Amino acid sequence: MELKTHPEVTVVADAAALAEIAARRLISRVTHGNRAAICLTGGSSPQGLYRLLAEEPWRSKVPWDRVHWFMGDDRFVPESDPLSNMGAARRAFLDRADAPHQNIHPIATGAADPDKAARLYEDQLKRFYGAGRLDPARPLFDLVLMGLGSDGHTASLFPHSSALSEQQHWVVGIAKAGMEPYVPRVTLTFPALASTREMLFLVDGADKRTILSRVLSGEELPAHRARSDGELVWLIDRAAAPEKTA
Repeated sequence: MELKTHPEVTVVADAAALAEIAARRLISRVTHGNRAAICLTGGSSPQGLYRLLAEEPWRSKVPWDRVHWFMGDDRFVPESDPLSNMGAARRAFLDRADAPHQNIHPIATGAADPDKAARLYEDQLKRFYGAGRLDPARPLFDLVLMGLGSDGHTASLFPHSSALSEQQHWVVGIAKAGMEPYVPRVTLTFPALASTREMLFLVDGADKRTILSRVLSGEELPAHRARSDGELVWLIDRAAAPEKTA
């Protein structure tokens, strides 16, 4: 596969349309082959998608026994904490849809520290992948969902962080977040996130318009640096769309 650096930008009417189109794209990625791997994201933008996946008719379209669910990043808190991305995903759809327990792969936020959790998660990803090195011709994920922070961060890759230039590790610990809530994080790195058949950014709301304009115009922000071995798609609603794309 050729590394995609220039995204496809799709503007939809509103958050409801965004969720429905994202659901269609996700389902199209998981209905082929013996197993599929989805990398989830936190934040508010994917919540509409997650709710759809727990409801009919979408729930019946997902081959739950064959889909494995991973997390692109998480706060170093228990899953019961409201700040937990995996906890939010479980409550929104994984538990409601009775996704098989063995197919859900949370970051080990009960480890001694974020760095230890990162090593454990990297080991888990390598076991699932079946190799210690990523091959662009054989992506780790079928779909990676991504969000956009108000400072231009994505996953837990914040501006000016040393994690932005990490090329060896698949997962790293983040001692302090670049914005609130200032809690430690664990995040996949750009090389691991790029190992996908499709990277799908989900962005909605007028509050994201300014930062999205900066990212799409090429400003050197973390979200602009995201790459994909497969498709690279920005799915945004009209409220968030800069004037040139609306």
